[in-house]
Amino acid sequence: MNHAAEPAPMPPSATPPGASPTRRTRLAVVLFNLGGPDRTESIRPFLVNLFTDPAILRVPGWVRPWLGRVIAWRRTKPATENYAILGGRSPLLELTVEQGEALAAALNQDATVEAKSFVAMRYWHPMSEETAAAVKAWGPDEVVLLPLYPQFSTTTTGSSAVAWDAAAAKAGLAVPTTTLCCFHSDPGFAEATAAIVRGAWDRARAELDPAIGLRILFSAHGLPESIVAAGDPYQWQVEQSVAQVVERLGIDGLDHVVCYQSRVTPQKWIGPSTEDELERAGHDKVAVLVVPIAFTSEHSETLVELDVEYREEAEKLGVPGYFRAPAQNSDPAFVGALAALVQGARGGGRSLCSFAGGRQCPRQHRDCPHEKANAAAKRARVTA
Repeated sequence: MNHAAEPAPMPPSATPPGASPTRRTRLAVVLFNLGGPDRTESIRPFLVNLFTDPAILRVPGWVRPWLGRVIAWRRTKPATENYAILGGRSPLLELTVEQGEALAAALNQDATVEAKSFVAMRYWHPMSEETAAAVKAWGPDEVVLLPLYPQFSTTTTGSSAVAWDAAAAKAGLAVPTTTLCCFHSDPGFAEATAAIVRGAWDRARAELDPAIGLRILFSAHGLPESIVAAGDPYQWQVEQSVAQVVERLGIDGLDHVVCYQSRVTPQKWIGPSTEDELERAGHDKVAVLVVPIAFTSEHSETLVELDVEYREEAEKLGVPGYFRAPAQNSDPAFVGALAALVQGARGGGRSLCSFAGGRQCPRQHRDCPHEKANAAAKRARVTA
């Protein structure tokens, strides 16, 4: 006896027969990151791009191109030696692309959204101009700009946002766009980070003699004190991130400190430095667990500076144990936190938002992007 074949079940997103199709919203998520050289020959131009950025080298415009190139020339040899440890190139682009693909997959679980991730690096390819052109060619209905820097600084997210605005205008990309400025105290980010740190803590404690203390060094990229004094909120936001992670770790009497690495100019930088904290740990005879609190992807400042240079320094200083927590990379909980941040930004009704909607920085931080946006809005109202 012959039976007619049963029709195959429709996927959840399919349109039932006779119903009008519902178009999914095309959402472009642009991930901001620093960038890194993709081969040895790219190291010098990468450094030139970095040190001629007015957000980085804050000197009169007439001297910046010359001075920036001198600094890049002087740093090419040590940078080349560092990247040689990584095979002559930075892994940052591949890791950022992986983060973006995981994020798009998480966002596409919503049947009303067709999300695609794009990467806009600040100092090496793909940079904002080529990414803005790619976003326009894809034809999104809306764009969310998502920095992979949890804490806002004029030198990172601020610089990337300026570059993106110019690139989008040049590309003729004119669709509703939301910029997420920071997520330093976002609960999802803090939970995901605390879980990674707790795993590293447990592994370190398992290796250490119980009689040896373990101190967490939450290490962030430093800034010149003058930039913070001018109103940059970065240091305050780093401290907020650490407070949120420590709260979620729930380790009684946790020995921890916030410190700063990667000083590159002779100016006075915010402190304490990571080097100074390693020296203190050697004096105190405690082991250290270094946590890269401001980096969400592995790159030269984690894989070389933290894993090689500071490890060697710790051994010289007699630190009885040196451990390092990994960056978030594509950790599922971290990607889930990013997806929630994107959805929150989309639904907030703001073109500029923090993880909690409005401004989070105390008023003394004049370089908070919300203050500048409010000032621009006031000027627009006055001239209207």
